[in-house]
Amino acid sequence: MLRTTDHTTETTLVLPAVPAGSDPLRQLQYESRPPGGPGVTRGLNHPRELALRGIPVRCSACRARRDWLLINQGRNVWVRCRCSNQWLEPEITRADFDAMIAIPNRTHYPSLEQGLIAMGFEGAFAGTYLE
Repeated sequence: MLRTTDHTTETTLVLPAVPAGSDPLRQLQYESRPPGGPGVTRGLNHPRELALRGIPVRCSACRARRDWLLINQGRNVWVRCRCSNQWLEPEITRADFDAMIAIPNRTHYPSLEQGLIAMGFEGAFAGTYLE
């Protein structure tokens, strides 16, 4: 028997654990290491238009057609617009996301919400394309 449920999942960024002990050098190494593991959430700015199977992606709330934030956690990839509209995009796999994310200088935020605010995807720039 198949069951369907709609669960809203909030994701948060998982920071690396601080090692036991008081060695400042080891603590600095752990703090400077990028977060990793199954609970980590990654984001990628995608300023250009996005086409899935040849069809241009448009925001269903504000009709924007470019300047996206792609959010990856586990196997799922969400597309988020500047107006704060967000949806799960099954056409973008984690492998697709990994192929796009080649960022030498990464910025780490303590939570997903703080990252959205810092990058301008919390709704304050609705209707605006930032270049």
